[in-house]
Amino acid sequence: MWDCLLVMSRRFAETASRKADVGSAITWLKSHGTKRTRDGMARYGLPSDKAFGVPVGTIQQLARRLGKDHALAIALWKTGWYEARMLASFVDEPARVTGAQMDQWCAEFDNWGICDTACFHLFDRTPHAWRKITLWSRRRKEFEKRAAFALLACMALHDKTGDDEPYVRSLALVERAAADERNFVMKGVSWALRAVGRRNRALHAAAIDVARRLAASPMTSSRWIGKDALRELNGAVVLRRLARS
Repeated sequence: MWDCLLVMSRRFAETASRKADVGSAITWLKSHGTKRTRDGMARYGLPSDKAFGVPVGTIQQLARRLGKDHALAIALWKTGWYEARMLASFVDEPARVTGAQMDQWCAEFDNWGICDTACFHLFDRTPHAWRKITLWSRRRKEFEKRAAFALLACMALHDKTGDDEPYVRSLALVERAAADERNFVMKGVSWALRAVGRRNRALHAAAIDVARRLAASPMTSSRWIGKDALRELNGAVVLRRLARS
């Protein structure tokens, strides 16, 4: 009985402490927000109805002060505030992120800022990343589907030692999704195709083949993605870097 009471007491204390941490973080974020930044967010298609207007660099300053804390990240996400969710992506611990958590957060993506930040700073470091790329590429909602290709792009950028095979397979997902004409899906698909093509010479050749097929497509979105990718992948900067590799 006493052991049970001790466990309950510890859990109560931890819960109270976590609520205090979240409250302090929200207070800090609110105090660093400005109307000017909030108005600027709206111009870039970011939600301002539940945002304080805090620049990303300032949010990252707080993240460095707080350090990595999985439980705090979960609690911050639940508040629904834009900056709190950005902060959650910075402080969460990739090794403790579950597939279910990724699905839950993805289902709540309602803008490109949160989607891309979660993928770039957190999800691509988890062991579930490749599985979620395939799964989310079939999602219907715009930002959930974008998440698949934002995550693929982030993997291509950050994964320095991975085999080519999963990236080659991912090009089929890119080609299939290229027909989606929604703005944030199109841009996510293009980002992924360009990122895969920059990894090495073999993947560059494979991505160029896909980009050429898309550029010749009768579909407006596919043509745009193909031409966008060809412009970058055939550019001097990419070609020089690949020549040195």
